Amino acid sequence: MNASTLFYVHDPMCSWCWGHRPEWEKLQASLPKAVNVKNIVGGLAPDNDEVMPQAQQQAIASYWKQIHNLLGTEFNHDFWTKNKPRRSTYPACRAVIAARWQNCEEGMNNALQEAYYLKAKNPSDVEVHLELASELGLDEVQFAADLASDKLEAAFNEELQFARSLPISGFPSMVLVHNEQAYVIPLDYQDCRGAIDTISEIIK
Repeated sequence: MNASTLFYVHDPMCSWCWGHRPEWEKLQASLPKAVNVKNIVGGLAPDNDEVMPQAQQQAIASYWKQIHNLLGTEFNHDFWTKNKPRRSTYPACRAVIAARWQNCEEGMNNALQEAYYLKAKNPSDVEVHLELASELGLDEVQFAADLASDKLEAAFNEELQFARSLPISGFPSMVLVHNEQAYVIPLDYQDCRGAIDTISEIIK
């Protein structure tokens, strides 16, 4: 097993994770080969069937505008009028784990982000997860069965507990575990080079 693992704690419905995606992709491409990357879904918001209060919708929409102004990240604000938004990200996290079991974790996470932020689809809805699984070429029957399974729920709960055991304060976060010691890696939404330098310094 690799002595160095970089844990990336994220949520597919976290708008700052969407904003960070370009730098995260650059960072992964530039990491020292000795570092193994492991994605961890952090579970931003529990299961909830209630429509978000209007004030909460407006607050989250304002975060989108803030991220766009800072980073240039694209958002489709039609989401707020085309859907019944729910503060519920656990379903999307489960979809990522189910896709991981078919070796398509990153594909599903990216598809969920693009469905949400660009195509104004609701990633709190299982119907959207099934649609994306089909588009990604997954075994849809297996994916649907896994989504509803006790096995996946147990895996998800274990992952949530692990995320909460890490020294993080929000999403996205990066923690490097090197020689059994955890290091918080600073995250810059505009330039990943500082994070790469920090990681390289720790593992040298």
